[in-house]
Amino acid sequence: MLKLDQPVAITMWDFSWLERRWPGAGYEDWGRALDELAERGYDCVRIDAYPHLVAHDPDATYELIPTWHFWDWGSPSLCDVRVMPALLEFMRCCADRGIRVALSTWYREDRHNLRMDIADPVHQADQWLAVLGHVERAGLLDTVLFLDLCNEWPLRRWAPFFVNDPPEDHGNGNTKKSQAWMREAIAHVRAAYPGLPLTYSFALDTMHPDPPLIDYLDLFEPHVWLAQQHDYYRLVGYRYEGLDIKGCEAVAAKAERVYRANPGFWDEALREAIERHAVYSRKMQRGLVTTECWGPVDYKDGPRMDWGWVKDTCAIGVETAAATGRWLGIATNNFCGPQFRGMWRDIEWHQRMTQTIKSASIDEELQP
Repeated sequence: MLKLDQPVAITMWDFSWLERRWPGAGYEDWGRALDELAERGYDCVRIDAYPHLVAHDPDATYELIPTWHFWDWGSPSLCDVRVMPALLEFMRCCADRGIRVALSTWYREDRHNLRMDIADPVHQADQWLAVLGHVERAGLLDTVLFLDLCNEWPLRRWAPFFVNDPPEDHGNGNTKKSQAWMREAIAHVRAAYPGLPLTYSFALDTMHPDPPLIDYLDLFEPHVWLAQQHDYYRLVGYRYEGLDIKGCEAVAAKAERVYRANPGFWDEALREAIERHAVYSRKMQRGLVTTECWGPVDYKDGPRMDWGWVKDTCAIGVETAAATGRWLGIATNNFCGPQFRGMWRDIEWHQRMTQTIKSASIDEELQP
């Protein structure tokens, strides 16, 4: 079970840390990017460790298929990556700066689609044990704050190897089949690393209205956005298009407009969602960490895409989560990385948010 003396200010660098390394992409100089992260007050970063690729061949070069063309996480086109020794080098850069690492995976699709070879929860766990073996031998295990076995389980985009029951309920982590898979995979990793906090992260509102008791997770990692409350994205006309520009165009045209038409309504919806998760956290006696959050889900620098309203809504999310006493790690937004230049350059805003996070109190049961 994860316990901390004070909350950490955490950010998500997903698969961008390895894939966005061309000149000007933001992560070509890890030391500089991490120095800028520390300057803004963050002390933890969640990244993709590519366990399916490490387990297959840690030293191989893999050609990755783009997840989307119009959003700025990862590469918008074909790219080549070599996970080892890059993962260990990046983690050493973090350790040198006192920055903790949360390991996760988005199961990126490579040319041979190796992620589809995952046959069962033990297979998934064994892939993670391969990663942890490299990390431990490098003397970097203490750098790991927690391990998220799959980003936003079990959404088809990130976990296509898992077929839910019923199959059309692919995003629901509360089904019996999903619960059985998570429980077995967690147990297998925990047997080898009993002191490492383990979890799965979730994108849907799994805490409402009456989800099962997921007591085998050491923390909960819910991703909570204003944009997923009520019918916000339906009003925007956005359907999470990754490879079609019409989705990006819809967000550019209407995302701010829909929010500005009734900001009090959307702000209150966000507060209510955060409080639901706090209630569930108390019920389960587990702390919360949120690394993707608060305003829109997808956004970027561009015409008609102002960061002002995003920062306003994200500040509400940070302040509300910090006040609950239930969050052990709080992100400020989905866009806290050097590739999102408009958000990144407002150093004072980040420092104000991270100060709010790190000065928040934690309920006594979640402290060491």
